[in-house]
Amino acid sequence: MKGIILAGGRGTRLYPTTKVVSKQLLPIYDKPLIYYPLSILLFAGIKDILIISTPDDIKQYSDLLGDGKKLGINFYYKIQEEPHGLAEAFILGEEFIGDDDVCLVLGDNVFYGALLPELLQKVIKSKNKATIFAYPVANPKDFGVVEFDDKGNVLSLEEKPKEPKSKYAVPGLYFYDNSVIEIAKNVKPSPRGELEITAVNNEYLKRKELKVEVFSRGVAWLDTGTPYNMLKAGSFVETLQSRQGIYVACLEEIAWRKGFINDEQLRKIGEELKQTDYGKYILSLLEED
Repeated sequence: MKGIILAGGRGTRLYPTTKVVSKQLLPIYDKPLIYYPLSILLFAGIKDILIISTPDDIKQYSDLLGDGKKLGINFYYKIQEEPHGLAEAFILGEEFIGDDDVCLVLGDNVFYGALLPELLQKVIKSKNKATIFAYPVANPKDFGVVEFDDKGNVLSLEEKPKEPKSKYAVPGLYFYDNSVIEIAKNVKPSPRGELEITAVNNEYLKRKELKVEVFSRGVAWLDTGTPYNMLKAGSFVETLQSRQGIYVACLEEIAWRKGFINDEQLRKIGEELKQTDYGKYILSLLEED
């Protein structure tokens, strides 16, 4: 399975902060925002990852992440000239995806939970044609809402409905089989001129191939669309790390625990960063082990 992170867009709700820098490069407490969706792909065991961003920002992502070899994985990069919708990711990534299935995660989504790796592995092993996720929210009118039965079959999808059929929002994490490429190519632009991910999901729904997994009580999904939400997300991460002494979205730790890199490779990274708390944490993992 391949992974795609869509880190484009203009981040206009965060202006003036994002006038000269991509939103996904801004910090959520002690690491760039893009580390958080990247951690989800690593937890899922995905080693080939495509980063899609704007012509102005793509080099910054390349400078930050490199080719991925330090983490035992592979990063690839693709330019999205204009933000034409989430579904365009599969068209831009067609050559990268090849004959594989694919997971798309939006670059501004933060997920956290001890049971997440297990849930992600469950989805991959299920071999479903398409899987989305459901997260209970107090204000479903503000989100895309999914209605489903007790067997995980999706019954309906609605964008910001006035009368929601459920309390479950759809977060920015999607698993699809290879047919998503052709489905995306046949999506017609919405009234706002974009290739909507909802149109892709509705096509799978029409084929009765769309499944849903519910995030349990122990999983957090945080929005980062506004300065207030960025602050809240950073406070959430700081509280967890300070109280538990365990870092959230430490890519090096995840790669090490997944067996992508060995002790010596982890130690080398830690030594390079030993002047920082982040590097000291990496080195402490080896001491505990």
